[in-house]
Amino acid sequence: MSMVEKIKVSIINFVRDIGINTLNIIAMMGYCMLLFLDVVYHSKAAFQKRREILKQMYYAGVKTFIVVSIVALFTGMILALQTGLELKPYQQQALVGNIIIATLTREMAPFVTAIILIAAVGSTMAAEIGTMTVSEEIDALEMMAISPVRFLVMPRVIALAIMLPIATIYTNLLGTIGGGIVAFFQLDVSFEVYYTHVLDSLHFKATYVGLLKALVFGMMVSTISCANGLRATNGALGVGRATRNSVVSSFLMVLIVGYYITALFYGK
Repeated sequence: MSMVEKIKVSIINFVRDIGINTLNIIAMMGYCMLLFLDVVYHSKAAFQKRREILKQMYYAGVKTFIVVSIVALFTGMILALQTGLELKPYQQQALVGNIIIATLTREMAPFVTAIILIAAVGSTMAAEIGTMTVSEEIDALEMMAISPVRFLVMPRVIALAIMLPIATIYTNLLGTIGGGIVAFFQLDVSFEVYYTHVLDSLHFKATYVGLLKALVFGMMVSTISCANGLRATNGALGVGRATRNSVVSSFLMVLIVGYYITALFYGK
């Protein structure tokens, strides 16, 4: 085969791979949308599945409490230190409280919390359901006329949709405390001045936009994770691939959707 033919084959294969990957992405997006609509339909049985929902809330909340606490505290401390060092030459370090609360409530708290739960909870959902799929447990449920969406997916989506906003509120609180500690010990800003600026900049709009992001992220991450698990194939290798895809897809969608929600409420 000549060099020209090799280049031609390489280009054809490259374009083919792009087309296949694009079609796979579109197919997965459509599957996730249909799965979410199915979850909404089966949510009427949420009270009957309250034990499973509470169980999933426990896994998403209590089991990730320590990690969320550490990340939230140091997120506030890092934000305060970096912004305070830039403001200190202008003797404006007292404004660090305004920046901390605005940054946390609008963007950082829901984003950081979502990333933690993607890694700790979303990956677990994909692995659990993926294992059930490749071991034909999902097929067994369908043979017994039990809806996998009602039995497995709906409780997980509702649980994460509830817990992610709650965890976001906790991240806001602990991040603000972390920022206050750095402001006091590193920037010579008293707690009274710091929290006065925090309360002055704590706006209702920023709070509900941040909680709206957390709600959307919770539903989105759980749906994507469960969808990848339900579409897992090829045994243990497929479960690992589904888990990886769920984490990567969830992370990208959090970034993209977070931007558009911010643009919707704060853009021109």
